[in-house]
Amino acid sequence: MRFSPRLTRLLSSVAACSLALSFAFAQKPVKATTPNGQTPSAAPKMPPKPKPPALVDPAGPAISLQYSETLFDIAVALNACGYDNGLEESDPIRKHIREEVNEATAQSAAAREDRDQLCQFIDMHHSLEASKDLAQYISLSLYVTPPPDLAPSVDLADMPPDSTQVVEILPILRKFAQDIQLHAIFVANHAAYDEIINQLHTPLTKMIVDTNTYLKVPASTYDGSRFLVVVEPLLSPAETNARVYGTDYVVVASPVGGTIRMQEVRHTYLHYEIEPLLYARAGAIDRLLPFLKVVRDAPLDFVYRSDIVSLVIESMILSIEARTMDTGVTIPPIPAGQALNTLEPAYREHQAAVQRDSAIREKLVAKDMAQGYVLTQYFYNQMIPFEKGPVGLKDSIGEMVYGMDVEQEVHRAKNVQFVEEGTADVLSRTSSKPHGLDLAEQDLSKGDAGNASMLAQTALKEHTAEPARANFILARASLLQGKIEDAEAAFQETVRLSSDPRMLAWSHIYLGRILDVEDNRDKAVTEYNAALTVRDGQPDTKAAAEKGIKQPFALPRHEVPDDGDDDPSSKSPAPKPAAPATTPPGQR
Repeated sequence: MRFSPRLTRLLSSVAACSLALSFAFAQKPVKATTPNGQTPSAAPKMPPKPKPPALVDPAGPAISLQYSETLFDIAVALNACGYDNGLEESDPIRKHIREEVNEATAQSAAAREDRDQLCQFIDMHHSLEASKDLAQYISLSLYVTPPPDLAPSVDLADMPPDSTQVVEILPILRKFAQDIQLHAIFVANHAAYDEIINQLHTPLTKMIVDTNTYLKVPASTYDGSRFLVVVEPLLSPAETNARVYGTDYVVVASPVGGTIRMQEVRHTYLHYEIEPLLYARAGAIDRLLPFLKVVRDAPLDFVYRSDIVSLVIESMILSIEARTMDTGVTIPPIPAGQALNTLEPAYREHQAAVQRDSAIREKLVAKDMAQGYVLTQYFYNQMIPFEKGPVGLKDSIGEMVYGMDVEQEVHRAKNVQFVEEGTADVLSRTSSKPHGLDLAEQDLSKGDAGNASMLAQTALKEHTAEPARANFILARASLLQGKIEDAEAAFQETVRLSSDPRMLAWSHIYLGRILDVEDNRDKAVTEYNAALTVRDGQPDTKAAAEKGIKQPFALPRHEVPDDGDDDPSSKSPAPKPAAPATTPPGQR
């Protein structure tokens, strides 16, 4: 596809106008236990510890259950601006607080103006993935001081990368909280929050004791790491957010009826207990690197396809979950004190129940293996004798790792038929500073297309990141630089490689707009229809694609001198195109 110099300048000016989207558009938190971008050939180490979240009490216990007024304030803002996820399933206190906030807002013109500004900000900062919309505000809440200050608790460079996308909401939130006296609303509902904590204390304690008993580890004593469960009933009960900040493990959950999604909390607690044990043996785990070749095409997050320690950790945790799950099968005991010739019916009943129970567990293991966690079966088998012995996991884990017959297990893994789509881990590890493609996104958001392009090309060359995401960044950087043919090629490569619905949809939309500008209307419509077929499911994607089908994409109406001068500094800035010209509303 050939473009005239004038058309190239016009397209690149449109790209320049819309690059505020870039960092938020494809930002993905670094998944659990990423060893700071080390290549598989390097011995992974525990990531350097970032500064702890604001709610961590240096003198507090290793394990705690609490709530946060800062998170409450941010959750109030989200609820005031259309966050209705899980509303009908939530604890009644959520609707009660929403009503109090609405009443307070209605009584103040200043508060209504604040709310409108909050809602405009939130509407303009939706993430690429719907599941990340809430996550970025959770990350922010954990690194913000309590009201009334509501200020970052660390330097911007030390905050979780996804939180920096929405940190500018804080001045608006401070004023809104002041104008509706939000602290007074929080205090008025303090007793309800205390009651929620009281209801959750026993089941959480039981989960921790049961898990420690199974692992045969002593009750946690403070060793510099913490496990925090933060409850906020204003959020959807279906959305549990768990992440690791250095050695601080934080789970944010929404309770309803005195319960939370304890399985996801326990999954994070298993990371808390097991990760240090395996990171201490990271050097020895290098012998398992051949498994990374086996899972290259598995539907795993990139970290599990590039970091063997992460793959081992997750496989072991999944095996423990399979060994300890409630299958719903009751195994009747064999009666004692009876003659052997009368026990045959009871024995048959017992064995049949054992087989049903085992089949359910093995089915879960097979599912985990098919998703790419190819060491789950090995560790599942290892856990059976572990359960019968007296030695705890701390002293057994080394033998499990060192004693593995790697060749035999690789052979088993090669025979696994991977499914097309996997499931994401509830836990993410947030790096204190962006790097790799996260840094490329940040550069792109600042208009530094050259460095963003260089980082994306390096990632593709060295195979250190998701190739689809790298191409998506490269395409937008090329568009900004006026390299339209390169942009088109990179968008097409993104379409070929990506399984992310939102990235796919917007690549098709960008391709459609490029084709529209070239007056190739039939092919443009085909791309817009392809964007709808992807079924991203978010309203901005649907609106952009449908608009493209109804009418050709039009460039902004401004004069670009056709004098051959490509220096953008010699021209007036291009006016911002009307949304959603080149950008989903949440990424402008």
